[in-house]
Amino acid sequence: MIPEDKITQTHASSSRLGIWVLILGIVFTGATLRAPLTSVGPIIETIRQDTGMSNTIAGMLTTLPVLAFAFFSPLAPKVARRLGLEYTLFGALLLLAAGIILRSVPFMNTLFIGTVLLGIAIAICNVLLPGLIKREFPNRVGIMTGTYSVSMNMWAAIASGISIPITQGLGFGWRGALACWALLSVVSILFWIPQLRLRQKPKSSPAKGESLWRSSLAWKVALFMGLQSTFFYSVITWLPAILHQQGISQSAAGWLLSLAQFASLPASFIVPILAGRSSNQRSLVGFIVVFLLLGCMGLLSGITALAPLYVILIGIAIGAAFGLATMFFVLRTHNAEQAAELSGMAQSVGYLLAAIAPALFGFIHDIAHAWTIPLIILIIEAVLLFIVGMEAGSNKYVTSLRSNERSQKR
Repeated sequence: MIPEDKITQTHASSSRLGIWVLILGIVFTGATLRAPLTSVGPIIETIRQDTGMSNTIAGMLTTLPVLAFAFFSPLAPKVARRLGLEYTLFGALLLLAAGIILRSVPFMNTLFIGTVLLGIAIAICNVLLPGLIKREFPNRVGIMTGTYSVSMNMWAAIASGISIPITQGLGFGWRGALACWALLSVVSILFWIPQLRLRQKPKSSPAKGESLWRSSLAWKVALFMGLQSTFFYSVITWLPAILHQQGISQSAAGWLLSLAQFASLPASFIVPILAGRSSNQRSLVGFIVVFLLLGCMGLLSGITALAPLYVILIGIAIGAAFGLATMFFVLRTHNAEQAAELSGMAQSVGYLLAAIAPALFGFIHDIAHAWTIPLIILIIEAVLLFIVGMEAGSNKYVTSLRSNERSQKR
């Protein structure tokens, strides 16, 4: 017979291995959630010229995924309650790989259909990962959220930087540059397969507590999510075009977008940790808004010699803002189920707001042939981000603890 201490050691070793596999699954899943989107910005002019579409229609390549986030985010918690978090995330990764491949098929219709499918897949992962982290790592929420955010932003930066070299340098064309990210999705799928054996039994029905849609604080979190998302998707779509119009080469503009993404990495890791250790997060909101204002005003000045400084400031701000928005889902709720519900609501409302910006900015540019008005709009949004962030960063919960306890008893 095998000695009992050996069995215990084996179980402990297996448990540690399972935890590391889960961590790698979260890291690689995070890596797939922005790269398929940020790879579009640097080559959007190439796509537009090759297909003959207008700037407004080209803006839809980043607007459609955001609309998918808005409409499908509320459904993700409901699907997860039926299938379980692990199976739902696995299915979303399969859909993501399919969408990336379909987007690269040489037909105009498949370009947009594939874009919608990958948007649905990313929406599901965006909503459910914060709840999974809260459930599996209740004492390490800040570190794990930071790790997940860094992975997401790092691969977003890499995608921004290598899109043009893949398109032009390697001769793969813009379709090949978009298709290559299916490989990253496949790696994520492989790391997620072991989680299917370890899934927790899904709940048969949601807890009936106070409705988040009636919570003023939940709406502030949703607006914070939407405004920071507006910044991010506007930047990844049009920053290269803005810089190019100011006299910077297309290739250099793409790398400056990549620089902004790399600049976001330290902030996206550190801010969730600081947020988790703070009684409130208002000072972090102030830090984010100051950097956004300085960066946008710098771009508005048109001084290209200082362009790297402006994009670094914006990069730090958007990395910090995303990490903080994600932390709000877990800091303002009592449990993993509530975190998923708030995540679904906030991302639905927030991304619906964010979906307007890229197409709107493209439309304004088509009319004015300048980026002045869109940049002024971003400055106004930074002020609004400060206003809602002061409330979202307060030490409160979206529902009362008493209501939460009643819902658990039911």
